[in-house]
Amino acid sequence: MELYYDLHIHSCLSPCGDEDMTPANIVGMAAVKGLDVIAVTDHNSCRNCEAALAAGAEYGVLVVPGMEICTAEEVHAVCLFPGLEEAMDFDGLVHACLPPVKNRPEIFGRQQIYDCEDRIREEEPYLLINACRISFDHLWELVRKRKGVMFPAHIDKTANSLISNLGFIPPDSRFTAAELKNLENLHRLRREQPYLERCRIVSNSDAHYLEHINEPELVLEVKERTAAGVVEALL
Repeated sequence: MELYYDLHIHSCLSPCGDEDMTPANIVGMAAVKGLDVIAVTDHNSCRNCEAALAAGAEYGVLVVPGMEICTAEEVHAVCLFPGLEEAMDFDGLVHACLPPVKNRPEIFGRQQIYDCEDRIREEEPYLLINACRISFDHLWELVRKRKGVMFPAHIDKTANSLISNLGFIPPDSRFTAAELKNLENLHRLRREQPYLERCRIVSNSDAHYLEHINEPELVLEVKERTAAGVVEALL
């Protein structure tokens, strides 16, 4: 079956995310737009995924728990998981690998964690946009150990992408999907980076504001309408 998707969305837990990006608001906007599946992928954290999953059950939108990790090389990658348990296990690992730098909300923005009633439960004290100690070449193994899938984020951007930061795609990489911000760049990148010929290409919003969430234009072919089915489709 084909699902309209947006698999890279930031909630108000990301310091750069708008405070209107509560889990319920995100899922509600996805429902209004007609999306079938979304993923909440905050910087280095999965702690708003539980509330997003609860909202998804209410609105009838499939929500995949995830994270946009910033690796030791400052490469951004999207990590998606089949369930909340696996996502939160990964969250604990990443949190332990973050530098203990306190967030300054007046500079970077608040980092709000919501409960399943869409109320602020707490704020994350440590700044989530820093690079963690996990390297890009080690990331695939860590995510697959938790039955998830990882793909490099916005590889056509000039900052915090695999190609911009490393200059190339390591030939021993194991990822099987890649994200482009602008699909018009696909043919050029495939010529320059032959590794991409073997990858499923997705394009997500990387939304930090409700109005930037994708319209229902791109589809992902899945065998089943579950988070595990989405992970499998990207392997």
